[in-house]
Amino acid sequence: MSVKISAVPLNNGYEMPLIGFGTANAYNDEIIRAVGDAIEAGYRHIDGASFYANEVEVGRAIRQKMKDEIVDRKDLFVVSKLWCTFMSPGLVEPALRRTLTDLQLNYLDLYVMHWPMAFEENADMIPNIPQDENGLVKCKDVDYVETWKSMESCVRHGLVRSIGVSNFNSQQLKRLLDHCSIKPVTNQVEVHVYLNQKPMIDLCRQSGIVVTAYGPLGRPGLSQDPVNDPVLLDDPIIKEMAVKYGRTVAQILLRYLTMQGLPVIPKSSNRARILENLSSLEFDLAAEDMATIDALNRDHRYLKNEWASHHPHYPFHIPY
Repeated sequence: MSVKISAVPLNNGYEMPLIGFGTANAYNDEIIRAVGDAIEAGYRHIDGASFYANEVEVGRAIRQKMKDEIVDRKDLFVVSKLWCTFMSPGLVEPALRRTLTDLQLNYLDLYVMHWPMAFEENADMIPNIPQDENGLVKCKDVDYVETWKSMESCVRHGLVRSIGVSNFNSQQLKRLLDHCSIKPVTNQVEVHVYLNQKPMIDLCRQSGIVVTAYGPLGRPGLSQDPVNDPVLLDDPIIKEMAVKYGRTVAQILLRYLTMQGLPVIPKSSNRARILENLSSLEFDLAAEDMATIDALNRDHRYLKNEWASHHPHYPFHIPY
């Protein structure tokens, strides 16, 4: 099976495939197999990060599918992210070059600042989360605007075609836009039915920035508060809609986002679900059903990372 995926235009002339394959929380043979299955199924947008600690394996899978002539490099949209311990301006390009080496690629299609928060770096260039003696993450006094300037330099050096941000709130995004030479093409944020991010989407569209949705299924199995977090996949209205359309709950949740022109990056290591997620593009939701789903918003954020809430650039102290 191979599905043709439409693309969203970016503000620099490139395009981002509307549905991507997330690579977090999978390692070794599991992620090699999953990325290979995704490429064979038709995914061309591969979303990764140095913090995921699996870029060597992701790169191995990509190279194998290129060697097998299943895909050409020019048809792939490969994404990685700059981790918080590499945000000092002098560390940005070395971190990107390390990612390129691990992925066995000459350039990235998109490099994203993972968070606006800088953490204390460590000598081994390992993307971990350093803590002090009280168990608090060690903050680093680095302005994300200065980090961004080094990312712009990476574009000029031909190491990456597009650059973007992730987990930036509205104030941080506006400030970056006031000081950048190259506009971010995307802000990758948590978006799903319970956190529909309408204000952020409107702000980004006014600036020509694409919102990319992570956690589109409500982060099943990855909740930071499993006792109190609502389970999006169990929502009764979405379940009824799935029956109505003869689709799965996950497909309804994904199609709700992609019909708004939002690229989504669901993650699964299960081949059947990889195909299921891709097949979400094969139908449309009626306008009245889109409105019904809109009304389910709870402004509920699953990924709060409250362990970093003491950071001066922690993004979630304001609504969006």
